[in-house]
Amino acid sequence: MQVGDIVVATKGKEKNDIFVVVKIEGGFAYIANGKRVSVFKPKKKNEKHIQKVSKQRFLLSDEKDIKVDAAVRKYLKTQKERICQKKM
Repeated sequence: MQVGDIVVATKGKEKNDIFVVVKIEGGFAYIANGKRVSVFKPKKKNEKHIQKVSKQRFLLSDEKDIKVDAAVRKYLKTQKERICQKKM
């Protein structure tokens, strides 16, 4: 797993929600979706409890700007629609 990967949580209260990996550290991935979990305060999640769902990556910038969360939300929305179409 790498920074920018699109993942789905398989355990916990975020189960079945789609996220972007913001950081990886010591067996844990820090994930964000731009809504409840901001890019600037990501959720720490065990790598065993998330699953990569796309080969594409989201390129994160280092800027501390609200627009980053909005960009993550927009990107995840398009990815979710694409993933749902594949399942049908």
